[in-house]
Amino acid sequence: MLIGSHVSISKGLLGAAEEAYSYGANTFMVYTGAPQNTVRKPLSDLKIDEGKAFMAEKGISDIVVHAPYIINMASYKDDTYTLAKEFLAKEIKRAAAFGSKYLVLHPGAYTDKTAEYGIERIADGLNEVIGQGMPDIFICLETMAGKGSEIGRSFEELKAIIDRVDKNEYLGVCFDTCHTHDSGYDIINDFDGVINEFDRIIGLDRLKVLHINGSLNKRGAKKDRHANIGADETNPKGVDNIGFDAINYIVHHEKTQGRPFILETPWISKTENLYKQEIALLRGESL
Repeated sequence: MLIGSHVSISKGLLGAAEEAYSYGANTFMVYTGAPQNTVRKPLSDLKIDEGKAFMAEKGISDIVVHAPYIINMASYKDDTYTLAKEFLAKEIKRAAAFGSKYLVLHPGAYTDKTAEYGIERIADGLNEVIGQGMPDIFICLETMAGKGSEIGRSFEELKAIIDRVDKNEYLGVCFDTCHTHDSGYDIINDFDGVINEFDRIIGLDRLKVLHINGSLNKRGAKKDRHANIGADETNPKGVDNIGFDAINYIVHHEKTQGRPFILETPWISKTENLYKQEIALLRGESL
Protein backbone atom coordinates (compact mmCIF):
# COMPACT_ATOMS: atom_id res chain seq x y z
CA MET A 1 0.00 0.00 0.00
CA LEU A 2 1.30 3.43 -0.97
CA ILE A 3 0.25 5.62 1.95
CA GLY A 4 1.52 8.84 3.46
CA SER A 5 0.43 12.32 4.36
CA HIS A 6 0.92 15.97 3.63
CA VAL A 7 4.35 17.04 4.93
CA SER A 8 6.22 20.34 5.12
CA ILE A 9 8.60 21.57 2.43
CA SER A 10 10.17 24.14 4.80
CA LYS A 11 13.35 22.05 5.05
CA GLY A 12 13.39 21.13 1.39
CA LEU A 13 12.60 17.83 -0.27
CA LEU A 14 15.02 16.04 2.05
CA GLY A 15 13.22 17.36 5.12
CA ALA A 16 9.85 16.40 3.63
CA ALA A 17 11.04 12.86 2.94
CA GLU A 18 12.53 12.52 6.41
CA GLU A 19 9.28 13.72 8.01
CA ALA A 20 7.25 11.25 5.93
CA TYR A 21 9.59 8.40 6.87
CA SER A 22 9.16 9.26 10.56
CA TYR A 23 5.43 8.53 10.15
CA GLY A 24 6.09 5.14 8.57
CA ALA A 25 5.00 6.45 5.17
CA ASN A 26 6.22 5.26 1.78
CA THR A 27 4.82 8.24 -0.14
CA PHE A 28 3.86 11.82 0.72
CA MET A 29 2.44 15.10 -0.58
CA VAL A 30 3.92 18.60 -0.47
CA TYR A 31 3.23 22.10 -1.65
CA THR A 32 6.30 23.57 -3.34
CA GLY A 33 5.87 26.66 -1.15
CA ALA A 34 3.13 28.35 0.86
CA PRO A 35 -0.29 27.42 -0.61
CA GLN A 36 -1.70 30.92 -0.04
CA ASN A 37 0.85 32.96 -2.04
CA THR A 38 3.34 32.93 -4.92
CA VAL A 39 6.50 33.16 -2.81
CA ARG A 40 8.77 30.29 -3.75
CA LYS A 41 12.33 29.34 -2.83
CA PRO A 42 14.65 28.60 -5.74
CA LEU A 43 14.79 24.90 -6.57
CA SER A 44 18.51 25.00 -5.82
CA ASP A 45 17.69 25.71 -2.15
CA LEU A 46 15.30 22.76 -1.71
CA LYS A 47 17.78 19.86 -1.34
CA ILE A 48 16.16 17.95 -4.17
CA ASP A 49 19.01 15.59 -4.99
CA GLU A 50 19.47 14.73 -1.30
CA GLY A 51 15.74 14.16 -0.97
CA LYS A 52 15.62 11.83 -3.96
CA ALA A 53 18.58 9.85 -2.62
CA PHE A 54 16.89 9.48 0.78
CA MET A 55 13.64 8.34 -0.85
CA ALA A 56 15.45 5.77 -2.96
CA GLU A 57 17.21 4.42 0.14
CA LYS A 58 14.01 4.24 2.22
CA GLY A 59 11.62 2.97 -0.45
CA ILE A 60 9.55 6.17 -0.74
CA SER A 61 7.97 6.75 -4.14
CA ASP A 62 5.05 8.18 -6.13
CA ILE A 63 5.14 11.48 -4.30
CA VAL A 64 2.41 14.06 -4.94
CA VAL A 65 2.59 17.84 -5.29
CA HIS A 66 -0.44 19.99 -4.53
CA ALA A 67 -0.93 23.23 -6.46
CA PRO A 68 -1.57 26.32 -4.29
CA TYR A 69 -5.08 27.48 -3.46
CA ILE A 70 -4.52 30.85 -5.11
CA ILE A 71 -4.79 29.26 -8.56
CA ASN A 72 -8.35 29.86 -9.76
CA MET A 73 -8.67 28.67 -13.33
CA ALA A 74 -12.41 29.45 -13.37
CA SER A 75 -12.10 33.17 -12.62
CA TYR A 76 -13.60 35.76 -14.95
CA LYS A 77 -11.13 38.38 -13.67
CA ASP A 78 -8.30 38.76 -16.18
CA ASP A 79 -5.56 39.34 -13.61
CA THR A 80 -6.62 36.35 -11.49
CA TYR A 81 -6.93 34.14 -14.57
CA THR A 82 -3.55 35.18 -15.96
CA LEU A 83 -1.90 34.54 -12.60
CA ALA A 84 -3.57 31.11 -12.44
CA LYS A 85 -2.24 30.04 -15.82
CA GLU A 86 1.25 31.42 -15.31
CA PHE A 87 1.64 30.00 -11.81
CA LEU A 88 0.23 26.61 -12.78
CA ALA A 89 2.86 26.36 -15.52
CA LYS A 90 5.59 27.16 -12.96
CA GLU A 91 4.24 24.63 -10.45
CA ILE A 92 4.22 21.91 -13.12
CA LYS A 93 7.93 22.50 -13.69
CA ARG A 94 8.66 22.51 -9.95
CA ALA A 95 6.68 19.30 -9.42
CA ALA A 96 8.60 17.63 -12.24
CA ALA A 97 11.89 18.77 -10.66
CA PHE A 98 10.79 17.04 -7.44
CA GLY A 99 10.36 13.83 -9.42
CA SER A 100 6.59 13.84 -8.97
CA LYS A 101 4.17 12.61 -11.63
CA TYR A 102 1.10 14.06 -9.93
CA LEU A 103 0.15 17.70 -9.48
CA VAL A 104 -3.20 17.97 -7.66
CA LEU A 105 -5.28 21.00 -8.66
CA HIS A 106 -8.50 22.46 -7.26
CA PRO A 107 -10.32 23.20 -10.53
CA GLY A 108 -11.52 26.67 -9.50
CA ALA A 109 -14.57 28.72 -8.50
CA TYR A 110 -16.84 30.58 -10.93
CA THR A 111 -17.89 33.21 -8.30
CA ASP A 112 -20.25 35.67 -10.06
CA LYS A 113 -20.67 33.65 -13.26
CA THR A 114 -22.08 30.15 -13.87
CA ALA A 115 -20.78 26.61 -13.59
CA GLU A 116 -20.84 26.32 -17.38
CA TYR A 117 -18.72 29.46 -17.67
CA GLY A 118 -16.28 28.14 -15.07
CA ILE A 119 -15.92 24.79 -16.83
CA GLU A 120 -15.15 26.47 -20.16
CA ARG A 121 -12.71 28.85 -18.50
CA ILE A 122 -10.83 26.04 -16.76
CA ALA A 123 -10.62 23.98 -19.95
CA ASP A 124 -9.38 26.98 -21.96
CA GLY A 125 -6.69 27.67 -19.36
CA LEU A 126 -5.59 24.04 -19.26
CA ASN A 127 -5.41 23.96 -23.05
CA GLU A 128 -3.13 26.99 -22.97
CA VAL A 129 -0.87 25.64 -20.20
CA ILE A 130 -0.60 22.12 -21.61
CA GLY A 131 -0.06 23.55 -25.08
CA GLN A 132 3.18 25.14 -23.87
CA GLY A 133 4.65 21.65 -23.45
CA MET A 134 4.39 19.17 -20.61
CA PRO A 135 6.84 16.97 -18.69
CA ASP A 136 5.83 13.42 -17.72
CA ILE A 137 3.22 14.54 -15.20
CA PHE A 138 -0.54 14.41 -14.65
CA ILE A 139 -2.57 17.45 -13.62
CA CYS A 140 -4.99 15.78 -11.22
CA LEU A 141 -8.30 17.63 -10.92
CA GLU A 142 -9.59 17.17 -7.39
CA THR A 143 -13.13 16.13 -6.48
CA MET A 144 -14.57 19.03 -4.48
CA ALA A 145 -17.11 19.32 -1.65
CA GLY A 146 -19.39 21.80 -3.44
CA LYS A 147 -19.01 24.77 -1.12
CA GLY A 148 -19.69 28.15 -2.65
CA SER A 149 -19.24 28.19 -6.41
CA GLU A 150 -16.38 25.72 -6.72
CA ILE A 151 -16.24 23.41 -9.74
CA GLY A 152 -15.63 19.68 -9.33
CA ARG A 153 -18.53 18.86 -7.02
CA SER A 154 -19.62 16.02 -9.32
CA PHE A 155 -17.93 13.52 -11.58
CA GLU A 156 -19.87 15.05 -14.47
CA GLU A 157 -18.26 18.46 -13.92
CA LEU A 158 -14.77 16.96 -13.96
CA LYS A 159 -15.65 14.97 -17.07
CA ALA A 160 -16.91 18.15 -18.76
CA ILE A 161 -13.51 19.79 -18.18
CA ILE A 162 -11.56 16.75 -19.36
CA ASP A 163 -13.61 16.46 -22.55
CA ARG A 164 -12.84 20.09 -23.48
CA VAL A 165 -9.06 19.71 -23.12
CA ASP A 166 -7.32 18.76 -26.35
CA LYS A 167 -4.34 16.90 -24.84
CA ASN A 168 -6.31 15.39 -21.99
CA GLU A 169 -3.91 12.49 -21.68
CA TYR A 170 -2.15 14.81 -19.20
CA LEU A 171 -5.24 14.99 -16.98
CA GLY A 172 -6.04 12.73 -14.04
CA VAL A 173 -8.29 12.94 -10.99
CA CYS A 174 -7.60 13.12 -7.26
CA PHE A 175 -10.45 11.47 -5.32
CA ASP A 176 -10.91 13.12 -1.92
CA THR A 177 -13.02 11.08 0.51
CA CYS A 178 -14.14 14.06 2.61
CA HIS A 179 -15.03 16.08 -0.47
CA THR A 180 -17.00 13.36 -2.23
CA HIS A 181 -18.86 12.57 1.01
CA ASP A 182 -19.64 16.23 1.64
CA SER A 183 -20.76 16.72 -1.97
CA GLY A 184 -23.33 13.95 -1.55
CA TYR A 185 -21.79 10.66 -2.71
CA ASP A 186 -22.53 7.71 -0.42
CA ILE A 187 -19.02 6.39 0.08
CA ILE A 188 -20.04 4.94 3.46
CA ASN A 189 -22.74 2.48 2.41
CA ASP A 190 -22.11 2.18 -1.34
CA PHE A 191 -18.51 2.83 -2.29
CA ASP A 192 -18.82 0.05 -4.87
CA GLY A 193 -21.57 2.04 -6.55
CA VAL A 194 -19.64 5.30 -6.29
CA ILE A 195 -16.42 3.92 -7.77
CA ASN A 196 -18.38 2.20 -10.54
CA GLU A 197 -20.08 5.52 -11.31
CA PHE A 198 -16.66 7.18 -11.40
CA ASP A 199 -15.46 4.52 -13.82
CA ARG A 200 -18.52 4.94 -16.05
CA ILE A 201 -18.33 8.73 -16.20
CA ILE A 202 -14.59 9.48 -16.00
CA GLY A 203 -12.77 6.15 -16.21
CA LEU A 204 -10.63 4.40 -13.60
CA ASP A 205 -7.55 4.99 -15.73
CA ARG A 206 -7.76 8.67 -14.74
CA LEU A 207 -7.83 7.94 -11.00
CA LYS A 208 -4.26 8.82 -9.99
CA VAL A 209 -4.32 9.96 -6.33
CA LEU A 210 -6.66 9.58 -3.34
CA HIS A 211 -6.89 12.02 -0.45
CA ILE A 212 -7.94 10.01 2.60
CA ASN A 213 -9.85 12.12 5.11
CA GLY A 214 -12.73 11.77 7.51
CA SER A 215 -15.43 14.44 7.58
CA LEU A 216 -16.81 16.57 10.40
CA ASN A 217 -20.11 16.80 8.51
CA LYS A 218 -22.98 14.61 7.40
CA ARG A 219 -23.18 13.48 3.78
CA GLY A 220 -24.20 16.26 1.41
CA ALA A 221 -23.32 19.13 3.77
CA LYS A 222 -21.05 20.78 1.17
CA LYS A 223 -18.74 22.06 3.92
CA ASP A 224 -15.25 20.52 3.40
CA ARG A 225 -14.09 20.12 7.00
CA HIS A 226 -11.67 17.22 7.44
CA ALA A 227 -11.70 14.87 10.43
CA ASN A 228 -9.24 12.34 11.79
CA ILE A 229 -9.94 8.79 10.65
CA GLY A 230 -12.58 7.17 12.86
CA ALA A 231 -12.45 10.00 15.42
CA ASP A 232 -15.10 9.93 18.16
CA GLU A 233 -16.29 12.45 20.76
CA THR A 234 -12.97 12.19 22.61
CA ASN A 235 -11.08 13.74 19.69
CA PRO A 236 -10.48 17.47 20.23
CA LYS A 237 -10.99 18.15 16.52
CA GLY A 238 -14.43 16.50 16.39
CA VAL A 239 -16.21 13.33 15.29
CA ASP A 240 -15.58 11.63 11.94
CA ASN A 241 -18.89 11.17 10.11
CA ILE A 242 -17.40 8.80 7.52
CA GLY A 243 -15.79 6.39 9.96
CA PHE A 244 -12.90 3.96 9.99
CA ASP A 245 -14.80 1.04 8.42
CA ALA A 246 -15.72 3.01 5.31
CA ILE A 247 -12.25 4.52 4.89
CA ASN A 248 -10.58 1.17 5.47
CA TYR A 249 -12.82 -0.39 2.81
CA ILE A 250 -11.81 2.30 0.33
CA VAL A 251 -8.05 2.01 0.84
CA HIS A 252 -8.20 -1.78 0.51
CA HIS A 253 -10.67 -1.82 -2.40
CA GLU A 254 -9.46 -3.65 -5.49
CA LYS A 255 -10.22 -0.64 -7.72
CA THR A 256 -8.13 1.86 -5.73
CA GLN A 257 -4.92 -0.14 -5.45
CA GLY A 258 -1.61 1.08 -6.84
CA ARG A 259 -2.39 4.76 -6.27
CA PRO A 260 -0.87 6.94 -3.54
CA PHE A 261 -3.20 7.45 -0.55
CA ILE A 262 -2.54 10.82 1.08
CA LEU A 263 -3.81 11.81 4.53
CA GLU A 264 -4.80 15.45 5.05
CA THR A 265 -6.31 14.90 8.47
CA PRO A 266 -6.20 17.66 11.11
CA TRP A 267 -3.32 18.24 13.49
CA ILE A 268 -4.37 17.80 17.12
CA SER A 269 -2.15 20.73 18.18
CA LYS A 270 0.61 22.85 16.63
CA THR A 271 3.12 20.11 17.42
CA GLU A 272 1.11 16.88 17.28
CA ASN A 273 -0.60 15.00 14.47
CA LEU A 274 -1.97 11.48 14.13
CA TYR A 275 -0.36 10.60 10.78
CA LYS A 276 1.81 7.80 12.19
CA GLN A 277 -1.14 6.25 14.02
CA GLU A 278 -3.54 6.63 11.09
CA ILE A 279 -1.09 5.13 8.60
CA ALA A 280 -0.52 2.13 10.87
CA LEU A 281 -4.27 1.80 11.47
CA LEU A 282 -5.08 1.68 7.76
CA ARG A 283 -2.28 -0.80 7.13
CA GLY A 284 -3.64 -3.02 9.87
CA GLU A 285 -0.43 -2.69 11.86
CA SER A 286 0.14 -2.03 15.55
CA LEU A 287 2.56 0.64 16.71
